[in-house]
Amino acid sequence: MARVVLVGLPGVGKSTLGAALADYLGCAFVDADEAFAVHRGISVQESLRSEGERMFRAHELEVLARLLALDAVVATGGGVVTTAAARPLLQQAPTLWVDAPDEVILPRLRDGDRPLLGATPVETLAHLRALRAPLYQNVARWTIDATGPVEELVVKVVKILGEASS
Repeated sequence: MARVVLVGLPGVGKSTLGAALADYLGCAFVDADEAFAVHRGISVQESLRSEGERMFRAHELEVLARLLALDAVVATGGGVVTTAAARPLLQQAPTLWVDAPDEVILPRLRDGDRPLLGATPVETLAHLRALRAPLYQNVARWTIDATGPVEELVVKVVKILGEASS
């Protein structure tokens, strides 16, 4: 089973935190979007554009189920919680909601290819937060504010995980 699964909005830093945390814990790190691209032979962005969100989410669920069986830190895609069948899987895993204010997230999104954010990222991110925050809260055992330096966040997560195992 995954050591910890990171969920949260796009651009919150799940992959950055996940890679640093895995390094600290001495285990593998898997970015679900990258695993999706390897599994499907097409990037998340290409899948969303060519197959639509519904088909993308179905394939994303297949990838998630496989990743949760690994002894790794797993960073999920931001919208995985919108798939009803993914939520029970995430509830059974050691899932951490990585959150930060929109003002912190928005600058991180400017350089990325984020088809679901469209032409109005400020409004879209606020809308995604309103829709997804209850879902993240529903699946996560813990929540962390990701506004600090990654090194400090790793220490906080390790402490959370240590308290959970004792």
